[in-house]
Amino acid sequence: MANTTTTQVSSAVNNFYDRVMLMRAVPAFVHTRWAQVRDIPKKSSEVIKFRRYGSLSAATTALTEGLTPNGSQLSVTDVTATVALYGDFVTLTDFLQMTTLDPLITEASEVLGEQAGNSLDQICRNVIRAGTTVQYASTSTTRLTVAAGMILNGDEVREAVRTLDGNDAKRVTSQVNPSSGYNTSPIAPAYIGVITENSEYDLKADPDFVSVEEYSSSIAPLENEIGKLDKVRFIMSTNGSIFAAGGAGSIDVHGTLIIGKEAYGISRISGEALRTIVKPLGSAGSEDPLDQRSTVGWKASFVAVILNESFLLRIEHAVSA
Repeated sequence: MANTTTTQVSSAVNNFYDRVMLMRAVPAFVHTRWAQVRDIPKKSSEVIKFRRYGSLSAATTALTEGLTPNGSQLSVTDVTATVALYGDFVTLTDFLQMTTLDPLITEASEVLGEQAGNSLDQICRNVIRAGTTVQYASTSTTRLTVAAGMILNGDEVREAVRTLDGNDAKRVTSQVNPSSGYNTSPIAPAYIGVITENSEYDLKADPDFVSVEEYSSSIAPLENEIGKLDKVRFIMSTNGSIFAAGGAGSIDVHGTLIIGKEAYGISRISGEALRTIVKPLGSAGSEDPLDQRSTVGWKASFVAVILNESFLLRIEHAVSA
């Protein structure tokens, strides 16, 4: 099939469809908003390396006069990840475009933008919910022993905060702009909890939960934020983690993520984070001899990776029926 370039579709038209797609795609990026973002320059590599320097132990031994101490050595941890390409498209027939009043390419761009945002959000979620720092609700010790009634509550949240504080995790102080999908904006320091709608229902019943409507004027609610408890601000997403039939009696187990600063990262190829590709009628040459098909699609380069297991905790719990 012949390829279509910007000589067939003007850059102005492509830019318009890119904007349409992003308007639908970006708000769905819930799980990516608190990541370190390190893009890879185009034509350099498909592998990104995140580097972390370890803390030094406290120097509590007094110096001996005239004697040089041994000194300390820096430790380095490198985490690498390989960017992959994702995408999809829809085909629009000439007859469909002849017989409908809808602006089909614009509508398709909107629907595909929503799909793109949903896809990348789930890819990121699946990576970070596989972290090794896990807290099982109530008396359960494994996912299989999470039973009905072991729901998310204030005690579980405070226990998670205690664990993260004990791991020297820092609270999140910025987020990737949900309105643009790049750059960062400051937020009030807090751990971030990503929660399902069913888990939200249970948590709101806890007497220590503070809804966004009760926030003081000095705290601006985040997009999709429902409220806070202890040091955690909660974001509700229907893409929140659920392990279907994973618990006792085959109940669904919900995995509430509690995120600390620099717990995970994402990377893209610069300029190829997300773009719209429009192939108009007649662009395929002899592969489409009667100009019967056009396509609209999206393609994105993306990878997510956990950078510090100690700064990311997952509470596995049941939800109320």
